[in-house]
Amino acid sequence: SSFDVAVVGAGIVGLAAARELIQRHPSLAFVVLEKEQEPAHHQSGHNSGVIHSGIYYTPGSLKAKLCVQGAALCYKYCDQKGIPYNQCGKLIVAVEHDEIPRLKALYERGLQNNVPGLKLIGAKEIQEKEPFCRGLMALDSPYTGIVDYKQVAQSYARDFQEAGGTILTDFEVTYMEMAKESSSESEDGLKYPVIVRNKK
Repeated sequence: SSFDVAVVGAGIVGLAAARELIQRHPSLAFVVLEKEQEPAHHQSGHNSGVIHSGIYYTPGSLKAKLCVQGAALCYKYCDQKGIPYNQCGKLIVAVEHDEIPRLKALYERGLQNNVPGLKLIGAKEIQEKEPFCRGLMALDSPYTGIVDYKQVAQSYARDFQEAGGTILTDFEVTYMEMAKESSSESEDGLKYPVIVRNKK
């Protein structure tokens, strides 16, 4: 088969990219190639599952901006698709006095990154939120959550296929050759990749 665009790897990044591309360019023929027998078989299906709120990154950085926006979009997407998640929040706890200044600095960084709902809490509130936790002070991040990213990736795959994309599993890419298009198809002389499947 021949396709206009091929994405190699059906992990969550490859599927998200393919989903976005086909939505932007619906007239093109897209394929995602995956060497395993299912999407999200490796890291995408075996990670911590945390929806990070964006506390840690340097204020003003692209990572900080995308993490905060990405968390909001992740919750919105899960709501739209009925994917279960738990916005359980998290506590970052100072157990020694010399950790408190660093905790406060982290709090200020989170505020600069526009992380919603952040607050500093004391020992009593820590125990109210988590009875088995002991600390002098904690940074409460209620916007942090957990989700099964394999389900998210599988949902991206369905979106991609419903938009007309093709996913080929058990298809390991072992060879790529640069091939010049014929003059009837391209006048710019550019080279385009041709992907050849591994012969098993």
